[in-house]
Amino acid sequence: MLTNPMATSKADILKTSRELIQQNGWAAVNIRAVAAACGVSVGCIYNYFGSKTELVSAAVESIWNDIFHHPEDEAVFQDTLSCIRWMYRQMEYGCQQYPGFFTHHALGFVQQGTDDGKQQMRQTWQHILDALCNVLRHDAKVRPDAFTEQFTPEQFAGILFSLMLSAVVQQNFDPSAVLEIVRRTIY
Repeated sequence: MLTNPMATSKADILKTSRELIQQNGWAAVNIRAVAAACGVSVGCIYNYFGSKTELVSAAVESIWNDIFHHPEDEAVFQDTLSCIRWMYRQMEYGCQQYPGFFTHHALGFVQQGTDDGKQQMRQTWQHILDALCNVLRHDAKVRPDAFTEQFTPEQFAGILFSLMLSAVVQQNFDPSAVLEIVRRTIY
């Protein structure tokens, strides 16, 4: 059991929530369990999170940030192939650190029917799509005629993102086929 009597900050509570998820899965995250693991009262948790849904939502955002934190080498975002390799490594890391996270995150919020959860999932996914679009637009290796009004960077980013989601579901983190698609399509 985790104990941290000094865990009274939001960051400490989220760190403990991530640890509970890693050790015991999603069922472990509720106000009482997190309070106990932090060594604080239930009321302390409620000072930061008004409900279990808010706590879980914040924990999900915290996990996304852990998985897709900015790389030390910013050059990753200047080259599409490097970016894809980095994203696949991060997805593999996420699956190792937080088993079932991607599946539970997507299914859990959809099944709960919470507008906040669905909105958070859309925002997270849009952030990834926006990053892919930005890389595609600024990659000096992309052919000048690669994108048109009928085939935009946004559409191609959507295709790449769909392939990433498929890789997560299949637990296949070898980006070789996706890298070849990029080479043949836009380079």
